[in-house]
Parts: sequence; C-alpha cells; structure tokens
Amino acid sequence: MDDLRVLSLNVRVDTDGDGDDAWLNRRDHLVGLLRYHDPDVIGLQEPLPHQYEYITDTLDGYEWVGQSRQVADGEGEYTPVGFSADRFRATDTGTFWLSEMPDEAGSVGWDARYPRIATWVRLDGGSERPLLVCNTHLDHEGEKARRRGAGLIVDRLGDLLDDDIPVVSGDLNSVAGSPAYERLDGATVGEHRLQSALRVADHHHGPATTRTDFHEFLPDRKIDHVFVSDECRVAHHAIPTDRTEHRYPSDHLPVVVDVSR
Repeated sequence: MDDLRVLSLNVRVDTDGDGDDAWLNRRDHLVGLLRYHDPDVIGLQEPLPHQYEYITDTLDGYEWVGQSRQVADGEGEYTPVGFSADRFRATDTGTFWLSEMPDEAGSVGWDARYPRIATWVRLDGGSERPLLVCNTHLDHEGEKARRRGAGLIVDRLGDLLDDDIPVVSGDLNSVAGSPAYERLDGATVGEHRLQSALRVADHHHGPATTRTDFHEFLPDRKIDHVFVSDECRVAHHAIPTDRTEHRYPSDHLPVVVDVSR
C-alpha cells in the first residue's frame, strides 16, 4: 500500500434547531475543508439525503458508496464512504445494521435509540494491495449498543477480509478507554490487529477533542477515531481546526490520518 490519507467527519445532521449554524450556512465551508485536506478515503457520519447529495455533487474526484440506516433508502442518515476515483475502484460493498439482526434493514440493536449501521467497501488500487474500509456511527445513548456494535464490526470484517488491509473510521460516541473503543483497538481481524491511529502515530497535531458547539471546543471529547492494521505505519494523526470567522463547519472536528506500509 502506498501512502494513504484517511479522513473521518461527522457533518452534523441538518436541523432547524441549529439556527445560524444550520447546514445551509456551513455546507460550503465543509466541502472546502474536505477538498483542501485532499483525502484518498473519506468516512462521513450523519448526512441526510440532501446533505449527502450536496457533498457528492460539489466535491469532485470521488466516488461514493452507502445507504440509509432506515428501511427506505433515501430517508434518514447515511454513513457513506468516499474514495478517490483516480486511485481506486470499488469491487464490493455493503451495509449491515448494528443489531441482533444485522441483515434486517432498519433494525435497532440492544439499548440503542436509533438504527445504526456500518458501511464497508473493498477498494482495488491496481498494483496496490486492496483496502477493506468500514465506516460507522455508534449510538449516542446505548452503552451496550456501542460495545456490541463495535464487536459486530470486528466479526464482520473478519468474515469479509481476504487479502485486504482493514481500515475502520467513525464517530464511536466513545472516548479512548471506553468499552466500545477497547473492542476495536487491538482487535484481531484475520491476520491483522487493529490499532488506534492516534495511539501509534509518529506525530499528532491538534486538540484533544473532536467536539465543538460550532464556536468553541468541547474539551476531552475525542469520540471520532480511525483504526488501521498493525501492518501499517501512521506517520501523522491530526484533528484540524479549520474555521471561518463565524464557526466550525460541524459540531465535530475531522480526523485526518496519513498511513503507509
């Protein structure tokens, strides 16, 4: 695998309750942020269909996979994966629900409040070793759902993995040391061991949180993470704090990880 840049970002669902910080007032800044950091792989969380459509229509050079967490596609939130169209092609992709019935669309697992999903895609980079990328958004209320959902992701990746290098991104609604985080960090997936990109990075840049109220940091709330195979070297882990004079583009900050092997 050549050098790879992965970016994970919760874009914040569009809601009237955000007032001046609503999607319409920050969407161009958010797309500009994605364009500037120029990732090879993007994992997004929380976009509604019109947000997802705006991002995919406005951000050139990427192909996207993913479906809604609801029964009817085109409703509710997505957890999509974007990838450089010049570098990769998707050879297989799918979605599973983080529940006791992972293949039942719309199913709600354990003590979760909402349906939660994981989107995965196998990316062929030609002469490069394929990637198996999984992007998720764990429940914000159910601790059991977060822990069991993380375990289900590990199990499913183990079933899916062939000669791929696994990469997991997402909003875990969990800080380092929590049960869901610990279920992923150090997990065995095939012949690989997942490792927190922050924990093993040669260099880190940015704050110790990924949460904002659009205007100020919410301290000690790093709940957005990237995990990579222990075959990989993480040169840089960053939490960029790009903002306009008015606001950050989301109530989450992005996680940007530079990986090589």
